[in-house]
Amino acid sequence: MCLQIKNIRIVDPSQGKDVIGDIFVENGKIVSKFSNSVKNSVQKTIDGKGKIATPGLIDVHSHLRVPGQEGQETIYTATHSAAKGGITTIFCMPNTRPVIDNAPTVEFILLKAQKEGFVNVFPIGCATKGSQGLELSEIGVLKKAGIVAVSDDGLPIVNAQIMRRALEYTKMFKLPVISHSEDKELSKNGVMNEGKNSMILGLRGIPKQAEDIMVNRDIMLAELTGGHLHIAHVSTSGSVNLIRQAKEKGIKVTAETCPHYFTLTDDIVKLYDANTKINPPLREMEDIDAIKCGLADGTIDCIATDHAPHTQEEKNKEFDLAPFGIIGFETILSLILNELVDNGVLSFSQAIAKMTSNPSKIFNIEKRGSLKEGSIADITIIDPIYSYNFKRESIISKSKNSPFIGREFKGGAVMTIVAGNIVWRI
Repeated sequence: MCLQIKNIRIVDPSQGKDVIGDIFVENGKIVSKFSNSVKNSVQKTIDGKGKIATPGLIDVHSHLRVPGQEGQETIYTATHSAAKGGITTIFCMPNTRPVIDNAPTVEFILLKAQKEGFVNVFPIGCATKGSQGLELSEIGVLKKAGIVAVSDDGLPIVNAQIMRRALEYTKMFKLPVISHSEDKELSKNGVMNEGKNSMILGLRGIPKQAEDIMVNRDIMLAELTGGHLHIAHVSTSGSVNLIRQAKEKGIKVTAETCPHYFTLTDDIVKLYDANTKINPPLREMEDIDAIKCGLADGTIDCIATDHAPHTQEEKNKEFDLAPFGIIGFETILSLILNELVDNGVLSFSQAIAKMTSNPSKIFNIEKRGSLKEGSIADITIIDPIYSYNFKRESIISKSKNSPFIGREFKGGAVMTIVAGNIVWRI
């Protein structure tokens, strides 16, 4: 389809661009102008006055529950939900049933996404066979099948020698190793952040050191091997400091955090709402402040959802017994705008870079995360004054487990374009 978006503010961090202008899309790619053969046959023109066009948002950490847990989410519902949130590309974690540790499973997900998906889906493969932490997966085979990284997310790689080998072996394939940084012995049976609130509520806590210790170990292994370490869902001030120090030393480490870690503290757990039960858990204000500083100074490269759907029946249990995880596709952009941009933590361009050019560069996603000529025409259209109440009945995800239900937001995606095709609009 030939598409022209007129009179719109174009913000593209990959080019350092922030201008009012037009965007032209021809055959699913960004072009500087239409070719002579289509000049007079533009199929669609959009007036973007008052709105902002950015490269399509990339979410580098989500759980689609496919294969094996389709009662919680499907490719169709997950990608539809992502499109509503302005996300054009999602990476799916491998802790499915069965896990993503072989080429046929990768190919199955890619085929399902091609048939049912609204947005791009890139699988992440298991770092170890069966995600058991004992033996490396056939990473070269997984890479050829289409993965963009390896991880045993949901579980840490406990054996330091295995983690070392993963970091060494993935170097030849230019794949990051995504670390779920958790000392399982320290976090054992914990359900929330360990501190004053866990004592008051009588809930077993997870100390911050359960994350910090593993972050430190994996950074040391990255220094040893020269491999690319990516730290998932950073939640503590200690982790931020460790990652900052590693970057100053030139160690190849990148990191992500999630909106709930710069928005909510463990005070909200006092409601005993299982939709606030997350792993790693919600921390304290000092951690929120550190994460915001880490985002502002570039210590934390990406913002991701860690979208983790669970059914109402699964979450409607005592806090101790409910599973960890919340959904995030439909709120991430608004939370970034309201919590970071509106509060002066990041400029609009800096914030958008955390979900576009930075992920594209870190994970080697060619021709995405940019509006340069020749790039795939994945585009997010944002209305900065669009206001809405995030209601349960408006959620597209198959699961509804969000702590942000009922919250008023200002600013969000009003149109999502994937390879030149409009897949969501208000």
